[in-house]
Amino acid sequence: MRVVAAMSGGVDSAVAAARAVEAGHDVTGIHLALSRNPASYRSGARGCCTIEDANDARRAADVIGIPFYVWDLSERFHEDVVEDFMSEYAEGRTPNPCLRCNEKIKFAAVLDRALALGFDAVATGHYAVLREGPDGVELHRANDAAKDQSYVLGVLHQEQLRHSLFPLGDTPKPQVREEAARRGLLVADKPDSHDICFVADGDNAGWLREKLGERLPNTEGAIVDESGAELGRHSGTVAFTIGQRRGLRLGRPAADGKPRFVLDIEPVSGTVTVGPREHLAVTHVSGNRPRWSGPAPTAFEGTVQLRAHGAEHRCRVSVGETVEVELLEPAYGIAPGQAAVLYDGTRVVGSATITSTQRVPA
Repeated sequence: MRVVAAMSGGVDSAVAAARAVEAGHDVTGIHLALSRNPASYRSGARGCCTIEDANDARRAADVIGIPFYVWDLSERFHEDVVEDFMSEYAEGRTPNPCLRCNEKIKFAAVLDRALALGFDAVATGHYAVLREGPDGVELHRANDAAKDQSYVLGVLHQEQLRHSLFPLGDTPKPQVREEAARRGLLVADKPDSHDICFVADGDNAGWLREKLGERLPNTEGAIVDESGAELGRHSGTVAFTIGQRRGLRLGRPAADGKPRFVLDIEPVSGTVTVGPREHLAVTHVSGNRPRWSGPAPTAFEGTVQLRAHGAEHRCRVSVGETVEVELLEPAYGIAPGQAAVLYDGTRVVGSATITSTQRVPA
């Protein structure tokens, strides 16, 4: 097959490209330029928007012995990922930009361009497994549970999965680094990026205040308990997400002495409501924008993952105008805007964007 290898400049995508070559594919490496001015999104070498990363990707392609190009997708990335991130936070929700990037950029814009140029598939360094199943290509969790990235791939539909390659899904991360060193790839010891790639220094709130400017929903407001009593003040709701404990800076401690967590964010009034952890317990999740990896189900029992690095929860799912997920045990800190990714065993069934939750009555 003719394969485009998306090379971020990190160790995973470099080894994935090398494995695609080793498998006998005709591979071309590409690096995505996601910002016309890299410094406007991120400085340093911990994201995927830096000059350093582009240079690392080019050097890796040279070592592997494949052609290499840079594709400018900065306008599409800004519109579909960055603007979505900003508008979601402005509305008091908590988006996952990695899912949106996979949905709109890596497996939409990139794949569309690759197919138009005569390529057959896109290979990435994601940790996930593809298998042939009775209804087409199935997406499964990676063998290395600690590195599994099937959650952020839960937005991919069947046509996209048919044109995808994930060469690392069967390999633990330490072995990938060892393989990179054996292949002479200089990125073998490069640190992983753990922050949102376009946010400088990982300071989401500061970045949002700067970029939203006059679009900020508020620049101050009250932090209140569930009775409405004011416990403190804040400098903008974009600094908060449901389930957050750190950074509340309450003016006085709770009467019961328990830690307080963010229970609700109201961007219009600027009110942030806090309470004890047990009041975060969720037993039902509703979602929209469903994306199915195969045939759309009407109802099933399985598991759901509600955060990128969260646990699985047993659930019952019904699908109509919305996706309704009944949790068989409570989950905590679940925020609208996040994704509910549904599984049948290790197989990804699909995903939905969380619109609302139902909590255990206090």
